[in-house]
This record gives sequence, C-alpha cells and structure tokens, in this order.
Amino acid sequence: MRKKRIMVVGPKGCGKTTLVNAINDYDGPLRRTQDTIYGPNTIDVPSAYIENAWMYKHMIALAQDAWCMLALVDQSRCAEVYSHGFARAFRCPVIGIISKSDLAPENETVCIRQLKMIGAAEPYFKVSVPNGTGIEELKRYLSELKER
Repeated sequence: MRKKRIMVVGPKGCGKTTLVNAINDYDGPLRRTQDTIYGPNTIDVPSAYIENAWMYKHMIALAQDAWCMLALVDQSRCAEVYSHGFARAFRCPVIGIISKSDLAPENETVCIRQLKMIGAAEPYFKVSVPNGTGIEELKRYLSELKER
C-alpha cells in the first residue's frame, strides 16, 4: 500500500514549496522546479497544474496518493486561478489556506470568497511561513484530521 500524503496546490509564487518545507520540517534551501515533488508528508504540485484547467486530470490522478489537499490562495495577489467548484473533483478533504497572510490584509475577504467559491472546507488557515504565523495551528489541525 502506498503512503498517503498531503497534496499542496496553488498558483505560481503563492508559497506552496515554502509551506511544504514547513510541514515537512525541512530547513534547507528552497528549490524551485516544475516537477511534482513527493516529500516525506506532502505532494508539492506544480503551479501549471492549477493554472491550466486541462491539467486537472493530472491533479485528480495525484490525489489518489493524498489523504487531504491544501488549496492555497495568495493574499498578496488575489488572482482567481481555480475553477468554480474545484474541490468537488476530489475525494479527499480540500482545506483552504490563505498564504502570505501578513501582506495586503485588505485582500482577506477576497481570498475567503475564492475559497468558498471553490468549495474548500472551513476552517480556513491564514499562514505566513517567514513570520511563523498559523503554521503550528495548521499542523495541529492536520494531525487531528488524519486521526479521524
């Protein structure tokens, strides 16, 4: 049986790899790549998969190895990249993450609206990896969710 992981998706530059490194307790250099990266606890999905609807089929296939998905929206740039009802395409829970929550706080309501539109489950987590905001709360929630 394959190990189930946390799948992390989002647009380019939204902080996916930085969040993945925090979840995996990895403190090394940031490595940008266009490949899917399987970490100890995560699947880091390239932004191209979310930015091109025709690639959703690849995400659906990757989700077979996931017990949950984190859908990131970048509070510093509120570009809408997800299709309406995006979360319904997956059998695992889709959790909404507002990344870079320390930047552009006036965009928070737009981010929440996007997460609701795609069907991401509440609660939504506001995180800022450089500041350490929300990371431990998210890890605790994921741990509790996995135990259910």
